[in-house]
Amino acid sequence: MSTGSLTLIVFAAIAAQVIVFVLIGLRRRKQQFRDLESRIGEQQGSVEQQPVTSNIAPIVSPDAAEKTPLAWQGFKEFIVQRRVMEAAAESICSFYLTPVDGQPLPSFKPGQFLTFKLQIEDPTSGESKSVVRCYSLSDSPQPDYYRVTIKRATPPANQPGAPPGRSSNYFHDHVQEGMQLSVKAPSGHFYLMEAEPLPIVLVGGGIGITPMLSIVNTLLNSGSSREIRLFYGVCNSAEHAMKGHLEKLQQAHANFHLHVCYSRPGEKDEEGVDYQHQGHVDIRLLRLTLQLKRYQFYVCGPRAMMESLIPALEAWDVATDDIYYESFGPATLPKHQKVTQQASKPTAVQKSITVTFSKSGKSIAWNPDAESLLEFAENNNIEVDSGCRAGSCASCQTALESGEVEYSQDPDADVEDGHCLLCISKPKNDLTLTA
Repeated sequence: MSTGSLTLIVFAAIAAQVIVFVLIGLRRRKQQFRDLESRIGEQQGSVEQQPVTSNIAPIVSPDAAEKTPLAWQGFKEFIVQRRVMEAAAESICSFYLTPVDGQPLPSFKPGQFLTFKLQIEDPTSGESKSVVRCYSLSDSPQPDYYRVTIKRATPPANQPGAPPGRSSNYFHDHVQEGMQLSVKAPSGHFYLMEAEPLPIVLVGGGIGITPMLSIVNTLLNSGSSREIRLFYGVCNSAEHAMKGHLEKLQQAHANFHLHVCYSRPGEKDEEGVDYQHQGHVDIRLLRLTLQLKRYQFYVCGPRAMMESLIPALEAWDVATDDIYYESFGPATLPKHQKVTQQASKPTAVQKSITVTFSKSGKSIAWNPDAESLLEFAENNNIEVDSGCRAGSCASCQTALESGEVEYSQDPDADVEDGHCLLCISKPKNDLTLTA
């Protein structure tokens, strides 16, 4: 056998071995790919079979969570980039806020609020005092700005001598473009349950429209196909906030239905054009308008509306788990407040509890019907600073000299040792507070 023939045989053998190894490798890769497909299919099948749980916050994937900036601690400085009047009477103004440090903003749940720390001059003493107030976010989450929309609070018609709202008038009269404000990260337990695909009914009374705007903008901007019905109760066109914006949304989105109620229409206000219903948003209007099917209800408004509408919805056999609500200002909703979280199981209350306010020099028997220590203090003419009334801003934080409290929900704010938040707590036993 010649040298050339031997060389060819060697090369052929080597080539055959290479081909065999390649074929084996390809077969292994193919089997691995099939195994991977099988595992993915099993995982998808198990996910699809899991029941949908209502009343939970939206689930965020790990990748999305990594891309979302974390909320900051305490107060952070923001610049007022823009202010825009939103009603003909110029009693409602939107403030667009951007962070001084220029960092991307953490997202929030539509319906939540911002907490502001303002330095406002006391009209009596002339001294500047720190005032903490909360205002609902009124737009969908944006990476570079937050928006709040604030109505100037004037004295009630039946109390013309009462002082106007300190913080709302401060915003309208003193907060200008370019000014810096101290702001806490978005918080609050009233927000859209995005995981539940039910049609939703939004009811906003007066400036209670602001969290509803955030919910509507978020859903429609995301392309949601959920049926959305917004009932907006307001005095007349002079105080009708964002009228043009809401009308454009209704024209552009077939799943969005707008129902505007004027309680006292002006001479030039035209029914069917400026508003659809005369009067207030009440259970009669809802029953005449809504179909007989299950809805999620979100309600925000003044005390009179809340105290009539929420019990009426329950009497209409709307499930408690389908009603979400928030009052604004000093309005709480006694005996109907729905607890979204439980810090601990309520303990047995002793027959008689005394709450002592050492600064005020008052010792008062606890009223079990009181919704919180804050409400109890206010009902007994004891002045206590308060803001959010939801355990988020810590402005009602008060030192505990003795005794214990229990919370109706977990506080969002950081509570100092030896202190409690009056707005979401009740006494467990005899209590002494520094208020």
